[in-house]
Amino acid sequence: DIFLHGFTTRTGGISYIPTLSSFNLFSSSKRRDPKVVVQENLRRLGNAVGFNVEKFYRIKTDHANDVWIMGRKEPESYDGITTNQRGVTIAALGADCIPIVFADPVRKSCGVAHAGWRGTLLGVAMATVNAMITEYGCNLEDIIVVLGPSVGPCCFTLPRESAKEFHSLDPECVRLFDSPNPYIDIRKATRILLERGGILPQNIQDLNQDLDLCTSCHPDKFFSHVRDGLNFGTQIGFISIRE
Repeated sequence: DIFLHGFTTRTGGISYIPTLSSFNLFSSSKRRDPKVVVQENLRRLGNAVGFNVEKFYRIKTDHANDVWIMGRKEPESYDGITTNQRGVTIAALGADCIPIVFADPVRKSCGVAHAGWRGTLLGVAMATVNAMITEYGCNLEDIIVVLGPSVGPCCFTLPRESAKEFHSLDPECVRLFDSPNPYIDIRKATRILLERGGILPQNIQDLNQDLDLCTSCHPDKFFSHVRDGLNFGTQIGFISIRE
């Protein structure tokens, strides 16, 4: 009743470049989907969901842990946003990285975070939670967290040096640790860090519907940097407080 929220897939838009087709929601100098095409995709999403695209804000990704508290000065880059403003939609990008959505129905505030492997290790998820606690007086036990679709441990590898940090966090986050490029479970790592930070296990949701599907394994449903290379499309996780 309080929030509009969801996660997009790759279908239903007008993007025509193969790796970006058809519902890509991000354009840059490296990923050359015409801005007008991305804007039309966003308009379609706003119409379908019922939010105002004029009040839509995407994370400016830096693969770090800075959080923009809306209403304060906007940093040059940030991987989290929090707000308690009604009618504003905030969104986290994802194309293997996890788009995470946060909601506190008691304090009526929300947040989003973009968690790739670097951001996960840097604690971007708990940085977003802590911003909500500090800024809006949220209580840990009231905050609900949903992990959107991301690359799974079936498809995501890192060089052993980087994998060591995940192994130190919890050995269960790493498979084939003795290989040159072990497989990494960024979802499990994110959940562990949230639980250690005090988020209730039952308030972390990622196993309903298709949210735990691997983006790389499902080319029909999702964009994936791991699978598609440099000119990859982007899906989002979004949330807004109803007006």
